[in-house]
Amino acid sequence: MAENKEKDALRNEDSDILVTLDLDDGTQVECEILTIFTVGEQDYIALLPLDDKGEPNDDGEVFIYRYFEDEEGNPSLDNIQDDDEYEAVADRFDELLDEAEFDDMND
Repeated sequence: MAENKEKDALRNEDSDILVTLDLDDGTQVECEILTIFTVGEQDYIALLPLDDKGEPNDDGEVFIYRYFEDEEGNPSLDNIQDDDEYEAVADRFDELLDEAEFDDMND
């Protein structure tokens, strides 16, 4: 399931699916969904924070969370607490970016 989503989201520049995150400090930030991908048995989501004008942030920051859907398909996110898990997930996300760039060069 997530295998197809990850490549489609990274390749499809027209997919402006946005979510609003409620941060711990009480602020909200609007983010574009970059991709949903799987590492091991767990799904993860990569989000690109947008500025006040709806443009990608200047520093290239990306948020990565554990991603779940309930029986009705409602999504939820959870922080990654383990450093080793985060490292593996960040490495896989970097690989996806590299694959997308390679595919773009061949198109």
